[in-house]
Amino acid sequence: MARAYLGELLLERGLVSEESLEKALARQKEKCVRLGEILVEMGALPEDKLLPALAEQLGVPYAESLAGRELNADLVRKVPIQFAKTHLVVPLARDNGSVTVAAADPLNFFALDDLRRALGAEVEPLLASSEAILAFINRLYDRASVTATGVMDDLAEGGLNMLAQELEEPEDLLDVSDEAPIIRLVNSLLFQAVKERASDIHLEPFEKDLLVRFRIDGVLYEVLRPPKRFQNSIASRVKIMGGLNIAEKRLPQDGRIRLKVAGKDIDIRLSTVPTSHGERIVMRLLDRETVLLSVSQLGFDSQELELFNDLIHHTHGIILVTGPTGSGKTTTLYAALNQINTPDKNIITIEDPVEYQLPGISQIQVNPKINLTFANGLRSIVRQDPDVILVGEIRDQETAEIAIQASLTGHLVFSTLHTNDAPSAFTRLVEMGVEPFLISSSMLAALAQRLIRVLCPDCRTPDTPDPRILAALDLESHKDQVFFKPSGCPHCLNTGYTGRQAVYEMLVVDEVIRELINKNTDSNTIKRTARERGMRTLREDAARRALRGQTSLAEVVRVTQEDII
Repeated sequence: MARAYLGELLLERGLVSEESLEKALARQKEKCVRLGEILVEMGALPEDKLLPALAEQLGVPYAESLAGRELNADLVRKVPIQFAKTHLVVPLARDNGSVTVAAADPLNFFALDDLRRALGAEVEPLLASSEAILAFINRLYDRASVTATGVMDDLAEGGLNMLAQELEEPEDLLDVSDEAPIIRLVNSLLFQAVKERASDIHLEPFEKDLLVRFRIDGVLYEVLRPPKRFQNSIASRVKIMGGLNIAEKRLPQDGRIRLKVAGKDIDIRLSTVPTSHGERIVMRLLDRETVLLSVSQLGFDSQELELFNDLIHHTHGIILVTGPTGSGKTTTLYAALNQINTPDKNIITIEDPVEYQLPGISQIQVNPKINLTFANGLRSIVRQDPDVILVGEIRDQETAEIAIQASLTGHLVFSTLHTNDAPSAFTRLVEMGVEPFLISSSMLAALAQRLIRVLCPDCRTPDTPDPRILAALDLESHKDQVFFKPSGCPHCLNTGYTGRQAVYEMLVVDEVIRELINKNTDSNTIKRTARERGMRTLREDAARRALRGQTSLAEVVRVTQEDII
């Protein structure tokens, strides 16, 4: 039985004061808005306190969260996602002929009546917050029945020479209902890639077909092989979305796509190159809402974490992070900048591209077309009175020397290099033409890193490793240790792995290492000396993760890239 007055109930529970209630009632007369909304707007009552009382007043059940509830595919198919988002209603379960419906407003009788007709059953409202309902709706894409493979059936049935207009940004792909099969195919590829945590989508033309592959956790997987006759239509659709010239097929082009997928803001970097069988397209997906990692989440052990924290709080010097493309260098550097980003520091970066926006930090995008190179940008940054500088990459002697001069004049400089290990960073700078004495006097540390796949905790199985692998990894003393290998289950998309974590090789420049750099010593000698002084190599750090059961020995061998058998 509903209570007559919400205000009376809130007073009885001690959730609001009489003074606040009187003010809210006075505003209600002026605005003709519901009392609860006014109390929340005034800050007199948080929403999570209001909703249980409102549910009691209306005589309906209340759910604080919908996270643990199963999706009912039969009910979901009967309710358009746009309708659910607009009215903040979503069907949950069918019970004894009626359907339980989560609603942000159980008094929205028009929406509930429409649901009743769509579902063909009586509806029983359940009060939930708008945030909880939207989160539940956005989960629907994860179980969406429309996949790229399914759309291929539509393509096979009919002609499809139509291309739609460019997507209006930031329209959510889940809300797009274009009838053109090519539009639906490209959209389904995009949200399937987001669903499966892909970092890249590859569209690769060959003589007789088109291959679509996703890169997931650093490994490429084949997803689809559309017929060759659809290749140009698919390429044109993607190029329209990226603002590229669809008539130009002879030259490489770069573009950018911004869209929403299930409520997530996604940035896509688009690259096309001409091949002998048509245009090859690669799309790099960046989730703009990805939470930046803190230094403590990077995967260092306690000793390394303390050392890294000490290094990034220096007032001057250079810290280099090395590794191949896609090894997580940017994530590490952003975490370091976040850690030291305080109001008393002026931090400026120059990057190519600017992948994530860092609050409180000035970020510059390299633009070779107007001669805004790393070297020219860095030269201007130094005149901006910075305390900390991030240079996206040191690619040439000029950039390297400006960065070193900046570090020698009282600036802390972060940058990256493409080398296989930490000691090679010093010899690489020498190869660029930088004098060894400048390197030794400015370098604080070199940090090499790779990303290693983490075993799925739901399906990993015990492994009996080959003795030769144990010997190569210097793990013979752990032969009785229980190691694990991947198996595969629906949770990990049958890959055996879920996500990646970084493994590191941290070389701190002390007096001994500085002397070796001054003598232009080769990287192998520097590495051997650093190991004697306590440095853990990439392979040793990766093997340590295998000992903990976090990854497999096969993954350790793959990532550290040494032929051990």
